[in-house]
Order: sequence, then structure tokens, then C-alpha cells
Amino acid sequence: MSRTLSPTSPASHSSPAHAASASASASASATATPEAPGPAPLGRTSRFLRLVALAACAPYLALKAAWISGSHLGIPDGSPLLDHRALMVFANGLTVLMDAAVIVLVLLLTRPWGLRTPAWLLAAPMWAATGLLLPIMAGFPLTQLAGVFDGGDSAGGGGPEKPFLHDWVFGVVYLGFIVQGLTLGALFVRYARNRWSHLWRGRVGDLPHVPGRGARAAAVTAAVLALFPVTLHLLWACGSTAGLSTSRAQDFTSEARILEALSALYPALAVTGALLLVFRWGRALPVGVPLALGWLGSGAVACWGGWLLLGSLTAIGDAMNRPTGAMLLTYSVQMIIGAIVAVLGTRFLRQRAGSTA
Repeated sequence: MSRTLSPTSPASHSSPAHAASASASASASATATPEAPGPAPLGRTSRFLRLVALAACAPYLALKAAWISGSHLGIPDGSPLLDHRALMVFANGLTVLMDAAVIVLVLLLTRPWGLRTPAWLLAAPMWAATGLLLPIMAGFPLTQLAGVFDGGDSAGGGGPEKPFLHDWVFGVVYLGFIVQGLTLGALFVRYARNRWSHLWRGRVGDLPHVPGRGARAAAVTAAVLALFPVTLHLLWACGSTAGLSTSRAQDFTSEARILEALSALYPALAVTGALLLVFRWGRALPVGVPLALGWLGSGAVACWGGWLLLGSLTAIGDAMNRPTGAMLLTYSVQMIIGAIVAVLGTRFLRQRAGSTA
């Protein structure tokens, strides 16, 4: 910040060369890019959250390590998991790496060196973790509640003829995921507020300009594409079995309907956030609202769509268990929607970062 010197100030009598040097220095200081924020002290709450998050990863990693080593802990006799040893080792190894990434993220969010990490190197895995954990955090409690009202008749892990896993495994794994999601989310909010809070200050109506035609076209495209998975998921949530595989249609419980209703919600959240941001709708809303909707919705549809598509393409079994063309198309369209919204959000943040630098 420059300041006005009085005529009697000692600096007003300095030499011309000195004055020019001081002026140049002041000008450089005024145009310099703000330095990155220093690390905020890690309070007791954040330390506690870090400890809980790390502890929540332990049961899942231990269970997966046991399965990879050949243990049948939690796997009943006759489970399809025992039919293909190589595929089981591959899938469990992949999920071990994914859960280990949560540990890395927790350390990155709570250590001083985390603030020096490139934004994309943190945002990409955090977005993926959000997308994979959010449906579990929302779906598992609701399906358990539905099971209570159904008298426990809904199948939680497979039909009685071919049990998939013992019930306690689902409880341990999903409760661990919920704890991971809550603690990781709280730590990320603290981190993002410390490093990037200036990017979502103000309200939607105060944003300087409406994005160009390309961004608007992309948002509309995502909204139109979302009609397909939203419609199918709602139909399945209402009890329709059109487009479902034979085994899925035969074992379509109230829990499955709840999950389908939630699956219709995620693409709606994603495109709502994109449309609000691109067209400046909801002008009184804080900028953080459409960004949060886009972040949560795009992560859920893209990452779960990709995960289900990967599982479908690597599935081994009879034709009854294989996903139909409608299911595969739904997963693919969800991935496209999530990618479009994520790109729009990234583009907005980069432009906002450039304008505030």
C-alpha cells in the first residue's frame, strides 16, 4: 500500500536517484502476487480428526490384507468371491491402494508441507475420495434404517443361496468408510479455507462476467445428458425392472430402491451446481454453494460411474449377473456428466485465481 509523504518529511529531501529507487520498489511491491498463506496452527480438534481418520482405515486394510494372503475371514462357504482367486487378489489390491491414498491425504491436509503441494495433486484425489465415499455415507445409514422397518428381510450382501459376505463385514467396512468421509471432509474444509477461501468469496450475482458460449454449452449438455440416468434411476427406485439384469431384477429390495433414488440425486446436484455457476442463477447465493454442489455431485456420478463400469467389465459369471446395455450406458453417461461439471468448476476456479492474484 502506498502512502502520501508530507512536504516536511525527511524522505521528501532525498536525492532524485534515491526517490526513483524508492518509487520503483513501491511499485513492485504493489503489483507483486500475494504470497501463499502460511500454515495455520493445527488445533486439538484437527489432531483428533487426523487420529480418528487414520484409525478408521486400519480395519479395512487389515481385512483386505487377510483376504489377499488367502484368509476366508468374513467370507462364507459358497461365496462367489472364492471362485476366482486371481480376480479377488487384483480387486483387493486395488482397493488397498485406494484406502492407503486416504492416509496420504490425511497427512497432506494436516502437515505444513501440504500447503506447498500443487493444487491439482491434492484436488484430484480428494475429489475422487469425495465421490466414492459420499454415496456410502448417504446410502448405508438409510438402507440400514429401511432394513429395520422391513424386519430385516432385505438382503444386505447377497441372496440366501449364494451369500456374498457375512453381515458383520459390511458393518465394519461401511462404518469405517463413513468415519473416513466425515473426518477427511472436515480436514479438507479446514485446509481449503486456509488456502483457497478467497476463490469463493461473495455471491453469485457479484461475479464479474457470465462465462462464454463454450462453458454455457457444456453446462447445458451435461444437463441434457443427466436426463437419461436420472430417469432410469427414478424408474428403478419406483420398482421398474426395465433395463436391469436378471439377477438384479430378482433381488430388487427396498434397500436397492433407496440407493437408486440417491443415484438419481447425484447427477441432479452436479448439473444444478454447473447451471447456477455458468448462468449466474440464484444471484443471492454464496459462490460456495454451486461450487459445493458441483464438487459433490460430479465426484459421485463420475467416480461411482467409473467404479461400476470397471466392475462390470471385469465381472466373471453367468449371463444373469452381467449388466445390461442400459446399465453400462448409464454408468458411461454418468462419467461424462461428472467430467464436464468437474472441468467447468476447475476452469472457474482457475479464472478466479487469476483475477485475484
